[in-house]
Amino acid sequence: MVQHVLTNKDQFPTNDVIFSHIGKSKIFWDSLFTHIHANYPDFEEQWRFYNDGKCWLFKMMRKSKTIFWLSVLGGSFKITFYFGDKAEQALMESAISKELKNQFKNGKRYNKIRGITLSINGKKDIDDVMSLIRVKISTR
Repeated sequence: MVQHVLTNKDQFPTNDVIFSHIGKSKIFWDSLFTHIHANYPDFEEQWRFYNDGKCWLFKMMRKSKTIFWLSVLGGSFKITFYFGDKAEQALMESAISKELKNQFKNGKRYNKIRGITLSINGKKDIDDVMSLIRVKISTR
């Protein structure tokens, strides 16, 4: 299991710190954030240290709505989206991979929401993130 690496509460996750951990995945980080900043200028970014998980997590938001959560791992990073049941049809009709659709359909429910988590390791993962962002902002 890949471990979270941003576990020092006193070390804010600057780009230098993040890039020292994600290594070759920096190209995917840059691609993702370049796209988001160009297409969603109203998105807000927030890093916060969570004592329950003992690590820093990143939250992407639009107004008060959380778009996704991001965590940094050794050599990579992962992104998690949470969707309510109302998003199921849009997710099933989206361009995301069959594996991600199955992850949602068969995922553990947290009250009325289920998560989709992607480890970012290639361009297809970035494409899936972009599709998930579109579904997230188009559904309540």
